[in-house]
Amino acid sequence: MYNTDMPAREELPSSAKLIRSTIVAAFVALVLLVTVVMPAEYAIDPTGAGRLLGLTQMGEIKQQLAEEAAADEAAQLTVVPSATEELSPEPAASAQQAIVAQEIQAEPTGESDAMTAPPAAPAPSLWKDEVRVVLTPGEGTEYKLTMEEGALANFHWVSEGGPINYDTHGDGSGRSISYEKGRGVAEDEGELKAAFTGNHGWFFRNRNSSDITLVLRTSGDYGELKRAK
Repeated sequence: MYNTDMPAREELPSSAKLIRSTIVAAFVALVLLVTVVMPAEYAIDPTGAGRLLGLTQMGEIKQQLAEEAAADEAAQLTVVPSATEELSPEPAASAQQAIVAQEIQAEPTGESDAMTAPPAAPAPSLWKDEVRVVLTPGEGTEYKLTMEEGALANFHWVSEGGPINYDTHGDGSGRSISYEKGRGVAEDEGELKAAFTGNHGWFFRNRNSSDITLVLRTSGDYGELKRAK
């Protein structure tokens, strides 16, 4: 198919023209590189023409954006390993091992703990005085508290080996009083309130055919516990 006429030999450019055109093109490309491309892309303006054309400012903005993007990428690369370490099972295993170690240390070790543990302190006595006396068959005894009028004393007594007869009474300042009496009683406790200033307490007698042991305990607001007979 016919498109166009082939050029004549004399119409073709000579080698000198081609070389000259190549040199011109290279020079133009170099000028464009220095005055346009370098200022616009890399903010490099050796001739100053790029700043006059506003291309250097464009290059500076591009370089700033590139630096910020590189900084963000570096920060992400720094954060990712930390997140990976948090997801790693090894720390969890270490935490579990620490918990197990604490439980083992806190767990009692039986005999060694019992040997090293300090002995428990004895509970303080609730009673101020305590007496024990053995009464033979038919024998009696009397214990009194020296008390001011209105003073209160707590007591507890028990007859070991059999019941006993008792009389709770008081005397002093020319006065006497009987609070309570009992026959064949093995144990009693309560509160004794002094009706007046004087001696207040108990008379006990063993009416059994064998010995008994009387244990009397007292506490409260009184001077002393003394045996009258």
